[in-house]
Amino acid sequence: MKQLVFATNNQHKTEEIRMALEGLYEVLNLEDIGCFVDIPETAATFEGNATLKSSYVAEHFRLDCFADDSGLEIEALNNEPGVYSARYSCSRDSQENINLVLQKMNGVENRKARFKTVISLMQNGQNHLFEGVITGSIRTELSGAKGFGYDPIFQPDGYNITFAEMEMSEKNKISHRALALQKMIAFLRNEATA
Repeated sequence: MKQLVFATNNQHKTEEIRMALEGLYEVLNLEDIGCFVDIPETAATFEGNATLKSSYVAEHFRLDCFADDSGLEIEALNNEPGVYSARYSCSRDSQENINLVLQKMNGVENRKARFKTVISLMQNGQNHLFEGVITGSIRTELSGAKGFGYDPIFQPDGYNITFAEMEMSEKNKISHRALALQKMIAFLRNEATA
Protein backbone atom coordinates (compact mmCIF):
# COMPACT_ATOMS: atom_id res chain seq x y z
CA MET A 1 0.00 0.00 0.00
CA LYS A 2 1.25 3.49 -0.86
CA GLN A 3 2.43 5.67 2.00
CA LEU A 4 1.27 9.23 2.50
CA VAL A 5 2.65 11.56 5.17
CA PHE A 6 0.48 14.11 6.96
CA ALA A 7 2.85 16.90 8.09
CA THR A 8 1.46 17.08 11.63
CA ASN A 9 2.19 15.78 15.12
CA ASN A 10 -1.51 15.87 16.03
CA GLN A 11 -2.57 12.28 16.68
CA HIS A 12 -6.33 13.08 16.44
CA LYS A 13 -5.95 14.68 13.00
CA THR A 14 -3.83 11.72 11.87
CA GLU A 15 -6.45 9.17 12.98
CA GLU A 16 -9.21 11.07 11.19
CA ILE A 17 -7.30 10.91 7.91
CA ARG A 18 -6.28 7.27 8.44
CA MET A 19 -9.95 6.33 8.71
CA ALA A 20 -10.90 8.37 5.64
CA LEU A 21 -8.17 6.79 3.48
CA GLU A 22 -8.31 3.27 4.92
CA GLY A 23 -7.50 0.66 2.29
CA LEU A 24 -6.04 3.24 -0.13
CA TYR A 25 -3.05 4.70 1.71
CA GLU A 26 -1.00 4.04 4.79
CA VAL A 27 -1.13 7.45 6.49
CA LEU A 28 1.92 8.42 8.54
CA ASN A 29 2.63 11.58 10.54
CA LEU A 30 5.88 13.44 11.24
CA GLU A 31 6.69 11.34 14.32
CA ASP A 32 6.19 8.11 12.33
CA ILE A 33 8.88 9.14 9.81
CA GLY A 34 11.28 10.54 12.43
CA CYS A 35 10.86 14.19 11.43
CA PHE A 36 11.32 16.27 14.58
CA VAL A 37 12.20 19.56 12.87
CA ASP A 38 9.95 22.54 13.50
CA ILE A 39 9.29 23.32 9.83
CA PRO A 40 9.18 27.13 9.52
CA GLU A 41 5.94 28.75 8.36
CA THR A 42 7.37 31.97 6.96
CA ALA A 43 5.14 32.50 3.90
CA ALA A 44 2.64 35.35 3.61
CA THR A 45 -0.25 33.08 2.55
CA PHE A 46 -1.93 29.87 3.73
CA GLU A 47 -0.98 28.28 0.38
CA GLY A 48 2.65 29.24 0.93
CA ASN A 49 2.86 27.87 4.48
CA ALA A 50 1.14 24.59 3.59
CA THR A 51 3.49 24.17 0.62
CA LEU A 52 6.58 24.90 2.75
CA LYS A 53 5.64 22.02 5.05
CA SER A 54 4.63 19.47 2.38
CA SER A 55 7.64 20.18 0.16
CA TYR A 56 10.05 19.96 3.12
CA VAL A 57 8.92 16.40 3.84
CA ALA A 58 8.83 15.42 0.16
CA GLU A 59 12.36 16.78 -0.35
CA HIS A 60 14.02 15.45 2.83
CA PHE A 61 12.20 12.13 3.22
CA ARG A 62 11.33 11.33 -0.41
CA LEU A 63 7.71 10.59 0.51
CA ASP A 64 4.43 11.99 -0.80
CA CYS A 65 3.10 14.40 1.80
CA PHE A 66 0.28 16.80 2.54
CA ALA A 67 0.15 19.70 4.96
CA ASP A 68 -2.46 22.27 5.89
CA ASP A 69 -2.48 25.85 7.06
CA SER A 70 -5.56 27.56 8.45
CA GLY A 71 -6.65 30.81 9.93
CA LEU A 72 -9.37 33.30 10.66
CA GLU A 73 -9.92 36.25 8.33
CA ILE A 74 -12.02 39.17 9.61
CA GLU A 75 -13.34 41.55 6.96
CA ALA A 76 -13.27 44.71 9.13
CA LEU A 77 -9.63 44.03 10.13
CA ASN A 78 -8.38 43.76 6.51
CA ASN A 79 -8.54 39.94 6.81
CA GLU A 80 -6.42 39.84 9.97
CA PRO A 81 -5.32 37.73 11.79
CA GLY A 82 -4.96 35.56 8.65
CA VAL A 83 -1.68 33.61 8.51
CA TYR A 84 -0.82 35.02 11.94
CA SER A 85 -3.93 33.51 13.56
CA ALA A 86 -2.01 31.19 15.91
CA ARG A 87 0.33 33.97 17.09
CA TYR A 88 -1.79 37.10 16.62
CA SER A 89 -1.12 38.49 20.09
CA CYS A 90 2.63 37.77 19.73
CA SER A 91 2.07 34.63 21.77
CA ARG A 92 0.57 31.25 20.97
CA ASP A 93 -2.04 31.68 23.71
CA SER A 94 -5.57 31.26 22.33
CA GLN A 95 -7.16 33.39 25.04
CA GLU A 96 -4.78 36.30 24.38
CA ASN A 97 -5.46 36.01 20.64
CA ILE A 98 -9.23 36.09 21.24
CA ASN A 99 -8.89 39.06 23.62
CA LEU A 100 -6.96 41.02 20.97
CA VAL A 101 -9.60 40.30 18.31
CA LEU A 102 -12.43 41.34 20.64
CA GLN A 103 -10.55 44.49 21.60
CA LYS A 104 -9.98 45.44 17.94
CA MET A 105 -13.61 44.61 17.07
CA ASN A 106 -15.05 46.62 19.97
CA GLY A 107 -17.79 48.87 18.54
CA VAL A 108 -17.28 47.58 14.97
CA GLU A 109 -20.59 46.86 13.22
CA ASN A 110 -19.26 44.70 10.39
CA ARG A 111 -18.69 41.34 12.11
CA LYS A 112 -18.20 39.26 8.92
CA ALA A 113 -15.43 36.68 9.09
CA ARG A 114 -14.35 33.40 7.57
CA PHE A 115 -12.18 30.46 8.49
CA LYS A 116 -9.97 29.23 5.67
CA THR A 117 -7.85 26.09 5.26
CA VAL A 118 -5.50 25.32 2.40
CA ILE A 119 -4.03 21.85 1.95
CA SER A 120 -0.91 21.32 -0.12
CA LEU A 121 -0.50 17.77 -1.40
CA MET A 122 2.98 17.08 -2.76
CA GLN A 123 2.57 13.94 -4.85
CA ASN A 124 5.04 12.60 -7.42
CA GLY A 125 6.82 15.96 -7.43
CA GLN A 126 3.62 17.92 -8.16
CA ASN A 127 1.84 20.31 -5.80
CA HIS A 128 -1.96 20.06 -5.64
CA LEU A 129 -3.87 22.66 -3.58
CA PHE A 130 -7.27 22.21 -1.94
CA GLU A 131 -9.17 25.00 -0.20
CA GLY A 132 -11.98 24.99 2.33
CA VAL A 133 -13.81 28.11 3.54
CA ILE A 134 -16.66 28.64 5.99
CA THR A 135 -18.19 32.08 6.44
CA GLY A 136 -19.66 33.46 9.61
CA SER A 137 -19.41 36.31 12.08
CA ILE A 138 -17.48 37.33 15.18
CA ARG A 139 -19.47 37.35 18.42
CA THR A 140 -18.98 40.17 20.91
CA GLU A 141 -18.21 37.69 23.71
CA LEU A 142 -17.06 34.10 24.17
CA SER A 143 -19.59 31.29 24.10
CA GLY A 144 -18.97 27.55 24.48
CA ALA A 145 -16.15 25.41 25.84
CA LYS A 146 -15.56 22.91 23.02
CA GLY A 147 -13.14 23.29 20.12
CA PHE A 148 -10.00 25.40 20.19
CA GLY A 149 -8.50 28.66 18.96
CA TYR A 150 -11.10 31.23 17.93
CA ASP A 151 -14.01 28.76 18.08
CA PRO A 152 -15.71 30.49 21.08
CA ILE A 153 -16.19 33.75 19.11
CA PHE A 154 -16.91 32.38 15.61
CA GLN A 155 -20.54 31.77 14.67
CA PRO A 156 -20.89 30.04 11.28
CA ASP A 157 -23.56 31.35 8.91
CA GLY A 158 -26.86 29.50 9.25
CA TYR A 159 -26.26 28.65 12.93
CA ASN A 160 -27.10 30.48 16.14
CA ILE A 161 -24.22 28.86 18.08
CA THR A 162 -20.45 29.19 17.91
CA PHE A 163 -18.01 26.47 16.82
CA ALA A 164 -17.18 26.05 20.53
CA GLU A 165 -20.83 25.19 21.29
CA MET A 166 -21.03 22.53 18.56
CA GLU A 167 -20.46 18.83 18.96
CA MET A 168 -17.15 17.92 17.30
CA SER A 169 -18.95 15.52 14.94
CA GLU A 170 -21.12 18.39 13.67
CA LYS A 171 -18.24 20.84 13.36
CA ASN A 172 -16.19 18.23 11.46
CA LYS A 173 -18.90 18.05 8.78
CA ILE A 174 -18.98 21.78 8.01
CA SER A 175 -15.59 23.21 9.04
CA HIS A 176 -13.09 24.79 6.67
CA ARG A 177 -10.63 21.94 7.35
CA ALA A 178 -13.30 19.30 6.69
CA LEU A 179 -14.22 20.92 3.35
CA ALA A 180 -10.58 21.06 2.19
CA LEU A 181 -10.00 17.47 3.33
CA GLN A 182 -13.09 16.23 1.48
CA LYS A 183 -11.69 17.73 -1.74
CA MET A 184 -8.27 16.14 -1.21
CA ILE A 185 -9.73 12.74 -0.27
CA ALA A 186 -11.94 12.75 -3.39
CA PHE A 187 -8.84 13.56 -5.47
CA LEU A 188 -6.81 10.75 -3.84
CA ARG A 189 -9.61 8.19 -4.23
CA ASN A 190 -9.90 9.14 -7.89
CA GLU A 191 -6.13 8.79 -8.33
CA ALA A 192 -6.08 5.40 -6.59
CA THR A 193 -8.84 3.97 -8.76
CA ALA A 194 -7.76 5.55 -12.07
